[in-house]
Amino acid sequence: MRKSLLLSTILASIGVFVLVGGVLLLIDPGAPKHEAIKTGGLAGGAIVALYALWLNDRRRKVEEARQELESQRIDHDRSRVADERFARAVELLGHETAQVRVGAMHALAGLAKSRTEYTQTVLDILCAYLRRPFKKTKTDADEIELEVRLTSQRLIEDLLPRVGEENAPHYDLNLTKAHLEFMDLSYRQVGDLYMRVAHFEDSNAFHHMLVHGHFYVTEAESTGRLYIHHTEIRGKAWFSRFRSRGLAVFTDTKFGGLTKFEGSEWADVKADGCTFAVEPDLPEAWRN
Repeated sequence: MRKSLLLSTILASIGVFVLVGGVLLLIDPGAPKHEAIKTGGLAGGAIVALYALWLNDRRRKVEEARQELESQRIDHDRSRVADERFARAVELLGHETAQVRVGAMHALAGLAKSRTEYTQTVLDILCAYLRRPFKKTKTDADEIELEVRLTSQRLIEDLLPRVGEENAPHYDLNLTKAHLEFMDLSYRQVGDLYMRVAHFEDSNAFHHMLVHGHFYVTEAESTGRLYIHHTEIRGKAWFSRFRSRGLAVFTDTKFGGLTKFEGSEWADVKADGCTFAVEPDLPEAWRN
């Protein structure tokens, strides 16, 4: 087809050359013949130049299409490899060896950082690991398992955007029934934060946070120190039937939605400077 177009272009160029030159000689027989030939040559050359421009444009479009297909192939290969890494890491979370489970968690976190479409799923998996039944004892096996759980907590923190980061995604955390110890989400922002029926031990930090959604700790228990000061909760904040056996600090926290304390128990609370968009029925410990 290309040879046919080239031949047609050459014939058209010759035809234009003859036509233009002949017309000029007929119109003005006394004009110099070399001028007519020159003008005809320019007209014929323009046909060839137009063909060359069309051919270059066609080559460019073909090359762009080839590059697009290659880019799609590379993305497909990367997605396939990422899916395989993801599936393998999830499988290794059930391995009997603690080091293997820790390695699987780091592999998942690395995948979430390199491909953000995995981030919420990886956070869900890390939270699910913390929701596994766990009762802290002084046995070596439980001490090792605690280290694995602390790794999961640190990786969750690392994957969450920091407060002040504009247009950051709102990732949700579901830590229902989780055993949390030295959990530190300070200066992080989340979507919804669910910690229903959770057990907080030693010290846990949720201060200077921005919670775009809801904050639920209903029927949970804290036996240590709980820091939720200088935090903004824009959705509902429910502490119904929450039991705090240690110090709970809520200084200067902003509650932007409906807040409930029904049936909650508080041993020691510092809540000066708190503000409520909807005035709640505060427990006695919060009024002092």
